Amino acid sequence: MILNRREALARLGRWAGGGTIAGLLSPFFSRGDGTAPRLGVNISGGANAPGGPTTPGGPHAPDGTATATRTNYVARTNSASRANATNKIRQSVCRWPYAQIPLDELCRQAVSLGIEGVELVGPSEWAVLKKHGLTCPMANGAEPGIDVGFIDPSLHAELRRRYESVIPQVAEAGFPQLICFTGNANGIDPETGMKNFEKGIKPLLSLAEKSNIILCLELFNTKVDHPGYMADNTAWGIELCDRLGSDHFKLLYDIYHMQIMEGDIIRTIRQYHDYFSHYHTGGVPGRNEIDSTQELNYPAIMRAIADTGYQGFVGQEFIPTRENPFDSLREAVQLCDV
Repeated sequence: MILNRREALARLGRWAGGGTIAGLLSPFFSRGDGTAPRLGVNISGGANAPGGPTTPGGPHAPDGTATATRTNYVARTNSASRANATNKIRQSVCRWPYAQIPLDELCRQAVSLGIEGVELVGPSEWAVLKKHGLTCPMANGAEPGIDVGFIDPSLHAELRRRYESVIPQVAEAGFPQLICFTGNANGIDPETGMKNFEKGIKPLLSLAEKSNIILCLELFNTKVDHPGYMADNTAWGIELCDRLGSDHFKLLYDIYHMQIMEGDIIRTIRQYHDYFSHYHTGGVPGRNEIDSTQELNYPAIMRAIADTGYQGFVGQEFIPTRENPFDSLREAVQLCDV
């Protein structure tokens, strides 16, 4: 039986011993102080059509000499021991799909499955991860929400204050990356949005470099989940990376979101992997299990990622529909174990 998202979230709440769907959906991301972020109302319609202001292969795309100067993500992630030496893909799990399950229990289950990290966790909960010997491959806690971000100049001062506070904490904890967002367009055109983002984030890049962490922009779909979000295509993100020209700013390539917006997943990974410092999974359609009930071939995608020499993590970010959500997570880990 295939459940829709609402049914799956309700079932997950029952498995965890109660709670509400609203409690699971909000927040997607927790602030560092444990409080919920501000998630405003999304506007309808995408800010920019797939393909954006540029297309991959344009004047700013990698051409050999450009890619040769780019280092493949953060090499220090190589030093951690692998839970499974035969697995070319290091795996983590995102916190929010299991929000009603105590973090301590999620960590315990993750360790039993050979998962090395729990991500999208803020500073107040990092000690729980470390207690279980887990890392946080993609930290959060600086962002005020998904629908607000660096394309809004009125937020630059506040965003700078937030990120200047959290970046040193991420570095001190020994974690490699901190997530960031464009926010929704709200009438801003893609080119203006890119210029605004560049202006807003540039003052933080020196601190990110000094702290040896990556600020990572996630790409979202605007057709289903995040209407109005600016960075809804790979080309827009690549152009932004090229303008910033920093190895401490990369993209989170969410396979679920980009399948909805663009498709062509494996070719994109092969051609533009130097721009991607992190990956997320999710079944399409529905954002549920990544098994044969959906359209993506995840073992083939994982092999394509491994073939690029990628040394970072792939984060499982699907919403489980099974009575025991960890049965779904176990299967996903096995599917990605290439």
